[in-house]
Amino acid sequence: MGMLKDFKDFALKGNVVDLAVAVIIGGAFGTIVSSLVDDVITPLLLTPALKFANAENIDTLSWGAVKYGKFLSAIIKFIIIAWILFLLVRGMKKLTAKKDEAPAAPPAPTATEQLLMEIRDELKKK
Repeated sequence: MGMLKDFKDFALKGNVVDLAVAVIIGGAFGTIVSSLVDDVITPLLLTPALKFANAENIDTLSWGAVKYGKFLSAIIKFIIIAWILFLLVRGMKKLTAKKDEAPAAPPAPTATEQLLMEIRDELKKK
């Protein structure tokens, strides 16, 4: 059980979670950039004739050779992935915040309070 607890503590550390989120968001954003270059910029540079194409699904939407449907699809997927990761990280922070919060220790008594406590104790003795 000790190894399992250690692994759980390691996996739920902020740095590990942040790194995992960064890798996933980076991969999703890389898809958007690839789609922008492959489906929008390159066709605009290589084909001068722009014609509308009739399409039934978003991936086949195009404007001549520009496949803006694929680009829009990549953006929508990125937004969905980012939203899900946001919800996961938010939930994890709520779970770990409760665990990390410890009751605050009462502040040490001031010199005046200490003196008053000594006087009180002496009066109780009599």
